[in-house]
Amino acid sequence: MQLLLRRLYNGGFNHLKRTSSLLCKAPRVVGHPSLTRSCSVAAAKLSSDDATKSPELSDAHRKPSPALQSPEDSHMSAYKDFAKANEEYVATFGDKGNLPLPPSKKLLIVTCMDARLNPYAYLGIKEGEAHIVRNAGGVAKEALRSIVISQRLLGTREIAVFHHTGCGMVTFDTPKLRALVKESDPDNAALARAVDEIDFLEFSGLEESVREDVRFLQENPLVLPGTKITGWVYEVETGKIRQIV
Repeated sequence: MQLLLRRLYNGGFNHLKRTSSLLCKAPRVVGHPSLTRSCSVAAAKLSSDDATKSPELSDAHRKPSPALQSPEDSHMSAYKDFAKANEEYVATFGDKGNLPLPPSKKLLIVTCMDARLNPYAYLGIKEGEAHIVRNAGGVAKEALRSIVISQRLLGTREIAVFHHTGCGMVTFDTPKLRALVKESDPDNAALARAVDEIDFLEFSGLEESVREDVRFLQENPLVLPGTKITGWVYEVETGKIRQIV
């Protein structure tokens, strides 16, 4: 211990840091009180010197490693904003609670789940006027269940299909996405079976995909005869819409 103290006073900081660390980590078989106290004092001094010499390094040591953070800590918790936003909405809710269940325009819109799309805004639709069915790509085949319910039980008689520019559905195909899911957990047989049962209904041509969806609905026996069906493209770059079918 005298040797350690001499090295400290002679400026042997780096050597002492390594030696002190070894002493603190070593099994305490000796258990001598003076040795334990000296080790603690030296370690405390080193920690203090570290913080003085490199605050950035000290802060980095205090921050948890991303790998050790829980999944909840690794992203924003958007749900925490729900209550306050809802309070503001309720303050101007008015008499919307009296709106009838069937949509007043007898209109159903099929469109994409893309977060950039606000069909209420760019089509001038208000609450109670239309059903809006959203899924990845705004694919009519996947919306069919909702269309049947909307028409048979709630009286809609017009369908508008909206796809949009910059859609993620043109960037992949089903085999590649299945492979990606399987790679996330290679030993999970149940996962592999489940994803193999899904057709992700991707498409390549934007306008042609609109035509195909309109044709699918026109020819589908579950869609009521006489239903007015149109097809559109929304431009995320400009906010404009254009009719395809």
